Amino acid sequence: MDRQQVLHQFLQLYALQPERLSKQVRIEQALRQAITQQWPSGLRLPSHRVLAEAINVARQTLALAIGTLLEEQLLKTAHGQGTWTSRPVTPYSPLPGNAELSSRAQRVLDGPGASMIQSGAFVPGIPDIAQFPMRKWRQLYSSVTVPQNALLLSYSTGGYGPLKRAIRDFLARWRNLDCDIEQIIITDGTHNGIELCAMALADVGDTIAMESPCYWGARNVFAAAGLNIEAVPWLPEQGHNLPPIAAPVKLAYLTGSHHYPLSVPTSATDKQRLCDALSPAYIVEDDYEFNRDDHPNLLFSPQSERHLLVGSFSKMMFPGLRLGYLVVPRHLAAPMNRLRSELFREGRMLDQAVLAQFIFDGDLDAWCRRIQRDYLGRQQVLHDQLRSLPQVRSVSPPSSAISLCVEFAPGINDVGIAQSLLKEHLIVRPLSPVCAPIDPRVGLVMGVGMLSGETLVREAQRLRRSLEALLR
Repeated sequence: MDRQQVLHQFLQLYALQPERLSKQVRIEQALRQAITQQWPSGLRLPSHRVLAEAINVARQTLALAIGTLLEEQLLKTAHGQGTWTSRPVTPYSPLPGNAELSSRAQRVLDGPGASMIQSGAFVPGIPDIAQFPMRKWRQLYSSVTVPQNALLLSYSTGGYGPLKRAIRDFLARWRNLDCDIEQIIITDGTHNGIELCAMALADVGDTIAMESPCYWGARNVFAAAGLNIEAVPWLPEQGHNLPPIAAPVKLAYLTGSHHYPLSVPTSATDKQRLCDALSPAYIVEDDYEFNRDDHPNLLFSPQSERHLLVGSFSKMMFPGLRLGYLVVPRHLAAPMNRLRSELFREGRMLDQAVLAQFIFDGDLDAWCRRIQRDYLGRQQVLHDQLRSLPQVRSVSPPSSAISLCVEFAPGINDVGIAQSLLKEHLIVRPLSPVCAPIDPRVGLVMGVGMLSGETLVREAQRLRRSLEALLR
């Protein structure tokens, strides 16, 4: 590959990055995507001067971006010899000797997992981080890190009290839930909350029922906990297709008010019928995405002795926050809080204090109202482009969520289509890997968090053209 080809590919990827991001971040993401997807290891880059002039940035800006990738070991450099790529070795290469992973770990690695690519057109599961009010967020850190708040540097015991009160009031406004502060457990995001449920409420070998399609992250957590996973297909028009399950069901893991990855409203009636049929000891509902008006779709009740609600601020705000909550029955609050402290050694009190103030000041409510209006408009753009494509059976209706699902006619190779789109820098997830073997649905899951305005229209048209060619 000659220097002109390298420069051309870099310019293409740079142009695809959202214009709202800083030039340094756009450079970092373009180079990271090229190194991990296109360029071989050991490829020498054009000089810093050539790269900087090609995209009209200061050489210092380019140097900062390249410095980040040097720290990530995606690039290497030597004085007088230039800069070259260092593609990471696949993390799932065979282990030498007797250093074999556990069967539980292997089950996780053999299934669908987190993509190495977390940015780009239509990447699912990522909210709009470019428009988030980061200036206000930084200011709040300055307001809480004063000498009188030195205890915020210590471990927490059961979570930061003001944050629990803020979450209680937020759930009352947005989810119409009336729970006690003692029922709220602060977690390090959704996965941490799900893991705590698995550790506290089930033993290795116990059976958990999950909907199909499912959230792959939850399935991986339950597999790592050694649970026996039984998949129950759910069709929005028909309800759950209950297969024969011989063993008693210890846990039922259900989507909250908006299904992920199908991106359609759920049905509390369907969920209640499923629970009546399975009689699980505990029901965990994951409120992955929601808006203010869809709380009737929740089955969860704070007064129940067997319902738990998992929530996270990562999809509302930004993924790196890694803060969430569990709402648990009153009799489980004390032992599960203690178990969390023993297993995970709670901390991050500064982050919790900032989030509490962000909610108390009304900034989270304002942000949610604003960005959910934006997501609705973005989904409409994408929906209009995709609904008339050949072999498309359905497109999830526009909503205020960040995800959208396209279902194809039977027989379409959605995994192959996703791989082909990746080569064109269109980042989507295939639907079939998160469906049970008895669930033949195929399609694509995509997000609208990283695109807006004219960029979204342009990329949606490009996605349509690419899909049209692949589907025909």
